[in-house]
Amino acid sequence: MINQKYFERLAAELAKTDYAAALVAPSPELQFLLGHSPLISERFEGLFVRRDGSYFYICPLLSQEEMGEILGKDSVHSWSDGDGYLATVEWCTRHYGLYGKQVAANQATRACHVLEIAATGCLEFVSGRALMEEMRIIKDAEEMENLRIASRRADEAFTELLTFIRPGMTEKDVLNKIRACFRDQGLAGGGLVAVGPNASKPHYNRSDRVIQETDLVLMDYGCIYKGMYSDITRTVFVGEPTEKQRQVYGIVRQANEEAIAAIRPGVKACEIDRVARTIIAEAGYGDYFLSRLGHGIGYAEHEAPDIKGSNPRRLETGMAFSIEPGIYLPGEFGVRIEDIILMGPDGVEILNQAPKDLIVL
Repeated sequence: MINQKYFERLAAELAKTDYAAALVAPSPELQFLLGHSPLISERFEGLFVRRDGSYFYICPLLSQEEMGEILGKDSVHSWSDGDGYLATVEWCTRHYGLYGKQVAANQATRACHVLEIAATGCLEFVSGRALMEEMRIIKDAEEMENLRIASRRADEAFTELLTFIRPGMTEKDVLNKIRACFRDQGLAGGGLVAVGPNASKPHYNRSDRVIQETDLVLMDYGCIYKGMYSDITRTVFVGEPTEKQRQVYGIVRQANEEAIAAIRPGVKACEIDRVARTIIAEAGYGDYFLSRLGHGIGYAEHEAPDIKGSNPRRLETGMAFSIEPGIYLPGEFGVRIEDIILMGPDGVEILNQAPKDLIVL
C-alpha cells in the first residue's frame, strides 16, 4: 500500500532541488514508499515521482499485474522482452512532461540502464542518493518505537547465544542459531559470525571455521521489525583471552562508550568519529581501525547519517545510527562493539542494552 506521508516527504525534498523527478528502482527505498519492492532482476523498472508528488511506474510485463494492484493500472506502463524498455521510457517521459529533464536516480538504479536511457536523450540523470537519504533520515514516533523493539529483539538473541556457543561448533552453527532466534519470533534476521583470526576481516563472509577450546567469537547481526532494522555487534571469548586480547577489547569498549557519551543534538557526525578514532590511535592501533565509526539505520541496515570523519552533518532529533569502533589485526583477531543510538525526543537513547563487559564463556 502506498505510504502517502513518505511520498510527501520525497516531493518536499524534490521541491528544494531543480530536478524534475526522482527515479526509485526496486530497493529498500521503494519498499519505504510502497510497502513493497518487486523481485530485483536485470530488467529495467522503477517508480518515477514528480515534484508535485504525482507518479508513474515502468516495469516489464512480468511485474505489470503486481504493480498495478499497488499503484493502479493507469499508473503502470509495461514493456515486453521482445520490444525492450527504451520505447516505453521515451513515451512516458514525453507523456508526463519529463523528456530531456533531470531525474535523480536512487542507488539501486543500474548503471547500464542510466547509460542506455541517457544515450536516447530522454532524460539526464543525476545522483539521487542525498535526496533519498533526506527523505527518511528523521524518524517519526512510530518508526522510533519499531527501532527500539527491533533492538530489544537483538539483545534477547544475544542472551540465548551466550548459552549456546561452545567449542566444536562452526561459525555457520552460530549463524543458524541467530537466524532461529529471530525466526522463532516471526522475524527475518541474520548477519555474520567470525571466529578467531577471521574476526580481523570486518565484513567476513564465510562460515566454516570451528570454534576452538580457546577462541574469540565476533557476532554482527540484526533483524527487521515492521520494516525497521536492528544491528548489534558483540565480541565474546571461549576460554580465557590473552593479555593482548584483553587490552584491545578494553580500548574498543572505551572508544564505544566515550563516543556515545559525546553525542548530543547539534554535534557534528565527524566530531563523534574523532572521539573514538583518537582513543584508538593514542593506544597505538589507529592503523587497524579500518572503517567509519557508524552508519545510519532505519528502513535499510545502512543509510544516512554516516558517522565518519568527512561528514559535517549535525545530529538531530529523530536520527538513528550505529557506533561501532573496531580494531582488526590481520592474521590474529579483531574486536568490534556496536550499539544503535537513537536521537529521541527526550534525549540520546542507547537502544542496545546487551552487556559490553568482557565475557568469557
